[in-house]
Amino acid sequence: PGLPNGSYVRLAMTDFGQGIPSNLQTRIFDPFFTTKNVGEGSGMGLAVTHGIVADHGGAIEVQSEPGRGTTFVLYFPRTSESLQKPVAPIPLLLHKRGTVLFIDDEPSIVALGKAMLSELGYDVWSHTDSREALEMFRQHAHAIDVVISDQTMPMSTGEALAKHMLAIRPSIPIILCTGFSHTINEEKALAMGIRVFLRKPYGMQDLAEAIQHAFANS
Repeated sequence: PGLPNGSYVRLAMTDFGQGIPSNLQTRIFDPFFTTKNVGEGSGMGLAVTHGIVADHGGAIEVQSEPGRGTTFVLYFPRTSESLQKPVAPIPLLLHKRGTVLFIDDEPSIVALGKAMLSELGYDVWSHTDSREALEMFRQHAHAIDVVISDQTMPMSTGEALAKHMLAIRPSIPIILCTGFSHTINEEKALAMGIRVFLRKPYGMQDLAEAIQHAFANS
């Protein structure tokens, strides 16, 4: 799939759904391309995946036939480095208290984020619609301790949402999450008042540390 000569690890995933029409197969990795109805998804999932694989020097191939299903094949450069490296101890996750407003247009990410934050001891208010999240923030700005928002969403970017929230309450700690964005980087995010720029994918330890840094930077 257009890769330099070399040794690669091949990972294939197949479903037996409707398949993808041939005229759409060249577009499915485009940011915001989706066949879903408005409000059902941002169309960023495959674009983010493509970006992550490309950043690792790999590539994605799609093989699909309408009515037969789809296979995605991921190629990653094989490394010659030994994997027998000492594993750094994971720092103790300190349970905290407070209220987090968590925003992402993907329901599965909201569910996962809410579960991790609840496990860390936080009360979580969550939204998949950035407009509803902003309205909640307007009404309860001083009851929210930290905001965690995705950057790429269909109704409003996390950057635009952060600007509105900072105008309402300049001291609010905001964590901006992104897996794929050409419009904002960490330097720009911090300059506009966002406390932490968090790369996807992230885990519970990453969230705990991001919140800790957000409060430390206040």
